[in-house]
Amino acid sequence: MSELVQLTIQPTGAAEITIHRPERHNAMTQGMYESLLERIAECARNPQVRAILFRGAGGKSFISGTDIGHFAEFKTAGQGIAYEAFVERVIDGVERIVVPTIAVIDGWAVGGGLALATACDFRVCSNGSRFGAPIAKTLSNTLSSRNIARLQAALGVPRVKKMLLLAEYVDTSEALSCGFIYEACPAEQLSERANALAERLMQLSGVTQAAIKESLRRIVVEQNLDDDDLVGDVYASEAFQQGVATFLKR
Repeated sequence: MSELVQLTIQPTGAAEITIHRPERHNAMTQGMYESLLERIAECARNPQVRAILFRGAGGKSFISGTDIGHFAEFKTAGQGIAYEAFVERVIDGVERIVVPTIAVIDGWAVGGGLALATACDFRVCSNGSRFGAPIAKTLSNTLSSRNIARLQAALGVPRVKKMLLLAEYVDTSEALSCGFIYEACPAEQLSERANALAERLMQLSGVTQAAIKESLRRIVVEQNLDDDDLVGDVYASEAFQQGVATFLKR
């Protein structure tokens, strides 16, 4: 599956993970999801990686969710429960990435693609991109409560109900107005704008960013406010000590 989930690392320290299945609108198979987790693990092992950008190839779709063929043999409740647990493992893997993450969206972000984009810290899209999970008029399946919690935190309950109960899409304008999208631009400027955002993020404190990311994950997904470990690690860090010393010198 390596040719379908490609990893490149730029000299700047920004890694780019590209889903490369444009003929199927970048629909994900189980093997592709596993490859995605492997690419994330590769980035985690590389100290040069200080930001990760996710994108879909082809210019029409970011990720269109799970390949429908995966569900052909589903007959039991257990299969559905196991599938949602598997998807949660993937989305949780994206959400737990320590460095800043950016979803670079050119076209549709649907279903699992919407969930993955929501798990990223920022979303930059081309004008005309659309976001949704029209499962109420397609498969008649559902999303896990954890993924619904992520959508609710990012979009608000009314929009989530519109997306899931009415099977309506959110367009770029609405996504910008509610803050779900950080920036929209013409397609030919998308890579430039996403890389510029990554550059800004990589110039700031990775220690602070990692702690804030994990705090937000715990609050949104686990309703957990325990943070002694995060606070302790930050205030004991060399980065904090250097930050104080540098500030005092001014």
